[in-house]
Amino acid sequence: MKSIIEASILSADFSRLGEAAREAEAAGVDAIQVDVMDGVFVPPITFGSGVVKALRSLVSLPLDVHLMIVQPERHLAAFVEAGADRLVVHQEACVHLHRVLGTIRKLGVEAGVAINPATPLSTVEEVLEVADMIQVMTVNPGWGGQAFLKSQLEKITRLKGMLDQRGLKAAIAVDGGIDSTTAPLVVQAGASVLVAGSSLYNDRAPLAENLKGLISSITGDK
Repeated sequence: MKSIIEASILSADFSRLGEAAREAEAAGVDAIQVDVMDGVFVPPITFGSGVVKALRSLVSLPLDVHLMIVQPERHLAAFVEAGADRLVVHQEACVHLHRVLGTIRKLGVEAGVAINPATPLSTVEEVLEVADMIQVMTVNPGWGGQAFLKSQLEKITRLKGMLDQRGLKAAIAVDGGIDSTTAPLVVQAGASVLVAGSSLYNDRAPLAENLKGLISSITGDK
């Protein structure tokens, strides 16, 4: 299965987000993840639906909107109207997770659920049938550039086993500390969607070159 690479613009230069999104599209990433933070669920405040709408007008790539916010159900429609192709909510922020995921699907986009490193898989076991993607956080959410938590690899493997046992096709995404060292590890554990931020957007090399290195670390091709 081909690994899907999503560029997290959280690590891009905020003064040129549109250019950063276009650069990712030109380089060949599969999607862009927009990290929405409210200053409550996580300390920082980042983007709103207006940024998603602006990006939608600039790129044709799928926009994967990661809602790191409390009461995400209050904002689902706004982000879909802005142009999101998938909404990812946090299990820890949803009192009625099954209902929220169902609402996202009714709005006509894919529904994803993210779980923090300390959150056990049992908390999403009952919603696997209504989720298009489960996103395993391999850092504690809030900031880009954090170190990858290797303890989450076993969680990814167990999640893959749970999905396979039920015959479910939901994608497993991994977000946090993804680079050429950790990417092959999470793919081997069962992930198919890799969200990469600082390993793509940095001063060491152009994004296209960083993306090529990330892909080659997975495929083994030079």
